[in-house]
Amino acid sequence: MIEKLKQHQDNFDVLISKVSSLKELKQLRSEFLGKKGCVPLMLNEMRSLPNDQKPRAGKHINEFKQNVTALIQEKTQLLERKSDQTSVSSEEFDTTLPGRGNPSGSIHPVTQVMDEIISIFFSLGFRVEEGPEIESDFYNFEALNIPKDHPARDMQDTFYIGEDVLRTHTSPVQIHVMENQKPPLRIIAPGKVFRCDSDVSHTPMFHQIEGLMVDENLSFGDLKGVMNIFLHEVFGKQTKTRFRPSFFPFTCPSAEVDIECVMCSGQGCRV
Repeated sequence: MIEKLKQHQDNFDVLISKVSSLKELKQLRSEFLGKKGCVPLMLNEMRSLPNDQKPRAGKHINEFKQNVTALIQEKTQLLERKSDQTSVSSEEFDTTLPGRGNPSGSIHPVTQVMDEIISIFFSLGFRVEEGPEIESDFYNFEALNIPKDHPARDMQDTFYIGEDVLRTHTSPVQIHVMENQKPPLRIIAPGKVFRCDSDVSHTPMFHQIEGLMVDENLSFGDLKGVMNIFLHEVFGKQTKTRFRPSFFPFTCPSAEVDIECVMCSGQGCRV
């Protein structure tokens, strides 16, 4: 049995030295360690040996098995590294080509528009002021001359959080500024606002921007001038504007602003 093991070892050493691929190595593993390989066969033969010879034979067979297993693992790693190197070297690689940058996301359209609007008002001397999105009833309604029985206070239009509300406009920012700063003032208040309204043309959250100027000798003409400059910068200098008298409880005089359709220039379209 010992002599036979030595012959198997010599045979294995010769065979593994000739292996040049993982496929050949797999076949060699099967010949020695597979179910019908020489190691299982020798273990079966060991059963016919006298009892006093079995321990010694079993020890040598296990040593042979461990040696074969270790050499196969070592050869596997060697062939895998060689395969990786061959794969890399076979690929065409032009070192003069520029590197490829990682794809990056784009700025959200709302952010783009808000940045553009802020930039325009910056050029007119305004600064940005911000305020809390959860406001008290006083800042959101009372300070803006919106009485207790006004429809805007109805739960169908406003999100209430206990005694407070999610601001329905950015106008409360103006109140905070006037409480804490002295004139002259020239500010804009951009931000998210919330109204309990959801249909084809409305969402419960949208963005709003308001402006405030407080100074001596200001008139409605200054408001019209600022609005015209802003609208011409956003929609083009050829855009026509129209101011219509209207009513708002927190401004006097009040007006709404219309602009000519930017798609058809007032000729009529479905937009």
